[in-house]
Amino acid sequence: MHRRLLVVLVPLAVLLVAALGVPLSVSVAEREIQETYVDRLNDVGRFASLAETALSTGRTEALHRELARYHELYGIPVAVIDTSGTVLIGPVGAYQKAARNEPALPRIVTAALAGTRPEPSGDWAPWDDSALVVAEPVGRDSEVVGAVVTISDLSKTRQGILVRWAQLAALGLLPLVALTAVAWPVSAWVLRPVRELDAASSRISQGDLTTRADAEAGPVELRRLAESFNTMMDAVENAVQRQRAFVSDASHQLRNPLTSLRLAVESLEPHLRENGEGRQVYDVAVDELKAMQRMLNSLQASARMESIRTASPVDLDAVLATRVERWRALTATAGQTLTVEVPAGLRLLEPPGGLGSILDELISNALRLSDARLVEVSARVAAPDGAGAGGAVEIAVRDDGQGIDVSERAQALRRFWRSPRHQNVPGTGLGLAICADLVGAAGGELRLEDGLPRTGGEGHGFAAVVALPVVSQTS
Repeated sequence: MHRRLLVVLVPLAVLLVAALGVPLSVSVAEREIQETYVDRLNDVGRFASLAETALSTGRTEALHRELARYHELYGIPVAVIDTSGTVLIGPVGAYQKAARNEPALPRIVTAALAGTRPEPSGDWAPWDDSALVVAEPVGRDSEVVGAVVTISDLSKTRQGILVRWAQLAALGLLPLVALTAVAWPVSAWVLRPVRELDAASSRISQGDLTTRADAEAGPVELRRLAESFNTMMDAVENAVQRQRAFVSDASHQLRNPLTSLRLAVESLEPHLRENGEGRQVYDVAVDELKAMQRMLNSLQASARMESIRTASPVDLDAVLATRVERWRALTATAGQTLTVEVPAGLRLLEPPGGLGSILDELISNALRLSDARLVEVSARVAAPDGAGAGGAVEIAVRDDGQGIDVSERAQALRRFWRSPRHQNVPGTGLGLAICADLVGAAGGELRLEDGLPRTGGEGHGFAAVVALPVVSQTS
């Protein structure tokens, strides 16, 4: 944003300087040419007055010496021509040489012989090499007997214009340099609270609700924005903490009465008939109490795990080293097979509550909720996407069981949702939802996909894929 602001400000300043400097440069160039023209006009006016006297008296020697001396001093050929265009007085060779490259000369001489003073020739642009032709009639009205013509090289004048333009450009650069020098720290000062607010929002989106913006730096408006942001986050954090505290306290407070109720119900068992109607009611009540206890345990576990909102780097090898043997024992007990195909050296960002707990939940689902014979744990590094996002480590837990329908996968990540096929299987419907929230808090994603091909049947099993940001790649 800092550079984008300067990209906007500096071109605007350049346009402003150009809007002021270009007309000034044009005015300077026109004034230089105008001053040169006025000088030449004064010269030819004086020479025309002398030529009129010389031609009327026939004494041209003094005028000839005057014109030669002028050409010697200034390098400007001056000639007195008659009405036929023949040079009467002046440096004939120099005049004719200069006249060859001036297409405007015949027009100006014709106008002067007609008794009028024509507009000057020549262009003030530095890249033009034409000369300045000035003519003055000798005589007045119908008594014009000739004209005085000067052909002035404007190269030195144009060089002077270029020097003036360079000076103006240097003067124009001074405010631009000053603006850039001032705009850089000022824009940094203005945008620093914005960058800090953006960084704080990013940390909050990752689950760190304790982050606050700096409300002491920057312009007044941004300080007020930071204060409002902090006030909002105080309210959000307070509401989240109260919600978690309520879930935890309610679960804890309900545990003892529920345990007492279960003990009271179970104490009725000796007094029930073996095949009586009360036995069925008793079994239903005990099952419901067990389900309620599992629900309370899940709520408490959810409150504990969600209270930990910081993600940290972890080696996947270290996580698996503490879990794989336990998983193998569980799958062997259930008559299933576990395979682990994970490359060594993967390092990733661990979700709040621990990556091991999430993988435990996914393995438990594969064991409890499917008729799978094979459970596979694999991992790979996914390449960065086309938008430039960084790579991720994808850990997949796949099985070849019955799985769930594609239409049910989005609902499976919602709290308390259970598939109709699993209503009689112990569970609360919170496991996948909690895992998805914790993975998302670490900047990752939990996806549900097709699993392994079913053994001896059609279709695929179930797969849960945990994608977490890569931290570093070790050898």
